[in-house]
Amino acid sequence: MDWKPDPGARLGFVALVLLVALRFCTARGDTHSLLYNFTVDPHPSPGELWCVVQGQVDGNFFLSYDCGGTKIQSTSPLGEEVKTMNTWETQTESLRNIGDFLKGQLPDIIPEKHTARGPLTLQARMMCQCEEDGHISGSWQFGFNGEMCLRFDSENGHWTEVHSGGRRMKEKWEKDRAVTDFFKNVCMGDCQTWLQDFIVCWEKMLKTSASPTTVPRTVQPTAPTSNHITKIILGVLTGFIIISIVAWIIHKNRRLCSQEAPDRCSVGLRTQSLLGFFCSPAVHFRAKRSDLRNPKSVYQLC
Repeated sequence: MDWKPDPGARLGFVALVLLVALRFCTARGDTHSLLYNFTVDPHPSPGELWCVVQGQVDGNFFLSYDCGGTKIQSTSPLGEEVKTMNTWETQTESLRNIGDFLKGQLPDIIPEKHTARGPLTLQARMMCQCEEDGHISGSWQFGFNGEMCLRFDSENGHWTEVHSGGRRMKEKWEKDRAVTDFFKNVCMGDCQTWLQDFIVCWEKMLKTSASPTTVPRTVQPTAPTSNHITKIILGVLTGFIIISIVAWIIHKNRRLCSQEAPDRCSVGLRTQSLLGFFCSPAVHFRAKRSDLRNPKSVYQLC
């Protein structure tokens, strides 16, 4: 298939990227990404599809498409939310064109070491993203039978061989300006436009759906609680020991009261009265019941 870029395509592409950046990215503070997975089987078994596309936004699936079909299928509430938009329908033609393009390129990019004994499927992943600071980016990944071999940076047009199976693919596409422009324009143009249109409806849903899937912070209340309880027990034991010693001294002094001066005995009685007020059973058990009814008070004090 012969893909010839229009002479003004480069200028139009730059203008489109700037437009997307101004209208979308700079107005939002969150990072969002749109991703499309293509699986192309040049020789499908009877009843199987030759090309399947799955779409994801921020890691959440929202569509599935058969490149030979006429309709995109919604696969989640995210898809249901936007399937009535015009952008939903405009995806159909673009996704079909990408599938046809990949299928047409397949004979020229098959790894040299591949044997005809086993089946060979081509996987392609297109991703476009708008970051918090307004920077827009995009990339492609290509591989065979589930193993990524080649990466294409849609911003700078750089090809990176990840696996030896992508060497022939890189040599073929790196020298073909039409192929490079095609992947760049679709990723940084169409994909960014779809993300711009869809995210208006998706933003609240994505924030809501992110809560259950977010990994919660590890909470370990056992150790802190044990420390608080240990401190309380030690404090109670210390107080009990001190009170016991004082009570023993008072008791001993009382026995000597009858044999000693009255003024000394009165001092001992006053001390005993004061100690009895603080250590009376009524005060002691009221404090314990209060702690049981409101256990949080214990943690607030410690």
